[in-house]
Amino acid sequence: MTAKKKPKVYITRKLPDAVETRMRELFDAELNIDDAPRSVPELIAAVRTADVLVPTVTDRIDAALIDEAGPQMKLIASFSNGTDHIDVEAAARKGITVTNTPNVLTEDTADMTMALILAVPRRLGEGARILTDKPGEWAGWSPTWMLGRRIHGKRIGIVGMGRIGTAVARRAKAFGLSIHYHNRKRVNPAVEDELEATYWESLDQMLARVDIVSINCPSTPATFHLISARRLALLQPTAYLVNTARGDVVDETALIKCLREGRIAGAGLDVFENEPAVNPKLVKLANEGKVVLLPHMSSATIEGRIDMGDKVIINIRTFIDGHRPPNRVLPGR
Repeated sequence: MTAKKKPKVYITRKLPDAVETRMRELFDAELNIDDAPRSVPELIAAVRTADVLVPTVTDRIDAALIDEAGPQMKLIASFSNGTDHIDVEAAARKGITVTNTPNVLTEDTADMTMALILAVPRRLGEGARILTDKPGEWAGWSPTWMLGRRIHGKRIGIVGMGRIGTAVARRAKAFGLSIHYHNRKRVNPAVEDELEATYWESLDQMLARVDIVSINCPSTPATFHLISARRLALLQPTAYLVNTARGDVVDETALIKCLREGRIAGAGLDVFENEPAVNPKLVKLANEGKVVLLPHMSSATIEGRIDMGDKVIINIRTFIDGHRPPNRVLPGR
């Protein structure tokens, strides 16, 4: 009896060894051992021959690429929570199903958000650099040296109260912060009661009243530069902004101007508008202690990446077996 042919799966980046090993066991999987980002010609060649494409958030899967797909390409199983890098509508027109890996990175991203909420007001980056960049120059403890700001008792405004935003709110409440949020719609009353959260239908009104702003909404056409120059001007001069969502939600040029002019107290950024490029002006501000910068690592845990890989595998196997994959992304969602 002839064994069933394994589907050809093209994986655009290096994944954890445990995930890649399982992929090779189950599928005819082409790995990216050196982890170099695939070029557009390489991606075109892949979609012309593979049955399944496994991209990541750094791969642009636009309509032009999807139009190059051969008739055998029926599934894009993204190794990501967000799908803003994929033209889902174009895929649907081509008869290609798109899946993602939701509900995996919530806690990891919320942990890092909370880390930045602590790091910026308490000047953790500056303190660490004093010991590493200028060894031997620290003169010892002083009652007026390296003073930051207390976060206990302050108000946090969460922009986007989905799974990650809610997880951030739970952590923030444990640190004594008062929870405020703006969302397309109010969360469940039980969650509001648990968090003692205040809902603001008007984002503008919330921004003007909170001490810390946490960006936790997805990147969509509606959220592009949601935190604009006008909205940044609403923040108090003692306010801090933290973004672990997507770089283009914030007008980065306007944010830099605000920080340079001292119109807000500081920022913590794990994402950037033109990744992987980081604006040199932001780097300068980081060296001056006005911003803490991280290289898009809020979801970077071993456990999280393996869980993502498991979801990708489940989506592929379910689809290949003729069933609807559990994490299908529909156009317009």
